[in-house]
Amino acid sequence: MSQTPPLLYRIATAAAPRAASLVSSRARDVLKARRESLADFVAWANAGRDRSRPLVVVHASSAGELRQAEPVIRRLRRRQPGWQLVATHFSPSAVPVARQLDVDATGYFPWDTMDEVAAFLDALAPSAMVWCKHDLWPAAALAARSRGVRLGMIAATVRPGSSRLAWPLREILRPAYAALEAVGAASEEDADALARLGVTPARIEIDGDPRYDAVVERLEGSTPRPESAGTLVAGSTWPADEEVLLTALQQVLEQRADTRLMLVPHRPSLAGWQRIGRRAAALGLPAPVQPGSASPGDVLLVSQEVGSLAFDYAQGCMAYVGGGYRRGGLHSVLEPAALGKPVLAGPEARDSRDARRLNQAEALEYIPRRRSAAVLEAWWVNWARDPEWRIRAGRAARQVVEEGRGAADRAAAMVERLVGG
Repeated sequence: MSQTPPLLYRIATAAAPRAASLVSSRARDVLKARRESLADFVAWANAGRDRSRPLVVVHASSAGELRQAEPVIRRLRRRQPGWQLVATHFSPSAVPVARQLDVDATGYFPWDTMDEVAAFLDALAPSAMVWCKHDLWPAAALAARSRGVRLGMIAATVRPGSSRLAWPLREILRPAYAALEAVGAASEEDADALARLGVTPARIEIDGDPRYDAVVERLEGSTPRPESAGTLVAGSTWPADEEVLLTALQQVLEQRADTRLMLVPHRPSLAGWQRIGRRAAALGLPAPVQPGSASPGDVLLVSQEVGSLAFDYAQGCMAYVGGGYRRGGLHSVLEPAALGKPVLAGPEARDSRDARRLNQAEALEYIPRRRSAAVLEAWWVNWARDPEWRIRAGRAARQVVEEGRGAADRAAAMVERLVGG
């Protein structure tokens, strides 16, 4: 097996950061943070790495995947107090989550070039590297394998139609997937797809998805926020979601005076706030207010807070999860489900395994692409009018979450076997 990715991949990854930084100030900031993070890892290793103890690197792409790995990290910390743990991420969205983890060090994963990967591995000398869900980087995986680092993946998922399954990406990634020694697939379908990507089938076990454990454990111990009748909380919304939601709000207000919409945009910003305000004014709706300064009569709330969405859903009697108008873009439906809220989501939610489970349990309804606002209005009004129906759907949602728990224990046990050889 080759110990390096193809030449064209190495050329592309070496050129990509410089090219992106020429056109995007955000890319420049992330590139700078990634380099600083590598230096921080080297400094931590010089001061705090005990090479007599196993060290496990757990990597996740962004905030959602790092939350997915959190219960596994928590179990490893409790069950293996002699280990050192490092959490890495690719996206800046994961920075606030990473700061909350009980690990020895955390930061950006190095860019996937041979030099940066070598500096990272030489400094940390990990015993094992574990990827969560996907985001498997070929240069890092092959360089780690050449150093004798044990490689694994938890909550391993391959979305139907993923570009990873098609040429040429499949061939670029195949050696990295073949290097994995232990893989916990989220489902049988994922296990089949992982084998097509190059994982040795005998190394795959079906462990489920630790997100179910993650969402319940995060909500446990929190102070419940009061539920408001007639309130729909819409989380991680994009402009396409907000257009439908605001139009439906206008229509529902004509039927129910206690109606309220709380929007939690995926990327809060001043520009987004102004865009929502302009659309609300065009529809004859009141201007948006922030939840912290809202009065009982305010009908449109727009949150600018990051990281509180899992708790914001508690304030509604039903939930809308954003991203369902984008292929593969649906955000977590498990957070409102764990709170016992019936869920609404856009048409592309059918691609989500979690959404399909909730739909089969009559706890989630899809909003179609045609006549979206009218259909959303109908569900909003019907669930608000019939609390027994709404509560029954909410209980079914929570039951789906409970049935999915246990994956974090299985994933942690797999990592323990990986490190133990």
